[in-house]
Amino acid sequence: MISLATTYLGLDLPHPIVPGASPLTDDIDTVLRLEDAGAGAVVMRSIFEEQIALEQLAAHRHLDPHQSAEASHLFPDTHVFALGLDTYLEQLRKIRERTRLKVIGSLNGTTPGGWLEYARSIEQAGAHALELNVYAVPTDVLRSANDVEAEQIQTVRAVVRTVKLPVAAKLSPYYSSLPHFVATLGQAGARAVVLFNRVYQADIEPVKLEAVRALHLSTPDELLMRLRWLAILSAQPRLAANGHRLDFAASGGVHAPIDAVKALMAGATTVQVVSTILKHGTERLRSLIDGLRRFLEENEYASLDAMRGNMNLARSPNASAYERADYIHLLQSWHGTV
Repeated sequence: MISLATTYLGLDLPHPIVPGASPLTDDIDTVLRLEDAGAGAVVMRSIFEEQIALEQLAAHRHLDPHQSAEASHLFPDTHVFALGLDTYLEQLRKIRERTRLKVIGSLNGTTPGGWLEYARSIEQAGAHALELNVYAVPTDVLRSANDVEAEQIQTVRAVVRTVKLPVAAKLSPYYSSLPHFVATLGQAGARAVVLFNRVYQADIEPVKLEAVRALHLSTPDELLMRLRWLAILSAQPRLAANGHRLDFAASGGVHAPIDAVKALMAGATTVQVVSTILKHGTERLRSLIDGLRRFLEENEYASLDAMRGNMNLARSPNASAYERADYIHLLQSWHGTV
């Protein structure tokens, strides 16, 4: 039987398919079912700095009965968040105690001090690694792209210096030069990059004049952008962190074994899955693992490493498909049915 053993963030895993950050880890029984289905690691739901701040503000409001009614509306409802910090850390400890899984904490912060404080808390609770979700929406015309990227790089560097855990950075796809930014993350000490954070867009209800929040599960079409950047980034020889080659995790659009195969061929170290498990149940993980192994056997690969990256920019027989040249070719050759 072909081994699917993988090393990600310095962690030894039985295979490269990892349940990503999601509600799946909120319930210990679900986590146990994931382990029974073959999981070797899980990424916990992101803890947001804003929710911790809200809990602290709400506690202050409770302790101050003389607070004015006008000020009360400044405290958003803490129930918008699924897990508070204490509950989150307790759940992390529980997963460590009751399973053999590698547990990757996930933190979404906004301020340098907040990142560091909460990263320490996650480390002390027993996480094996930490995923930093650096998602932000710049709205200030006075903040340049350089300012935004420099702040994110500094955040990663500060967290790496604060904790002993291996750190991954989860990114959006919207950077002027993603290869340069990723290389700088590696120099700042990141051990892995997760491609990509799904960006949730608000819709507009035109009659009620409301911005409407909507959350939809991913589709396989979303994998295509991940494949492109995995193929480009995994082929770069200089993306290294403190002597380590950067790892890459594909996140978004993996629903079937063949999707995982494609991501690994493009250069992914691991493949994170959420939507397909939420849709089909925890046993879906087992079918993904078995399907990946079956593909390797049927196509006579000697090992997972023999397949990994064989379609990246450096090794693909038609590397131009990932570059501008193919974009020009497609547009010039398409005529439609009109």
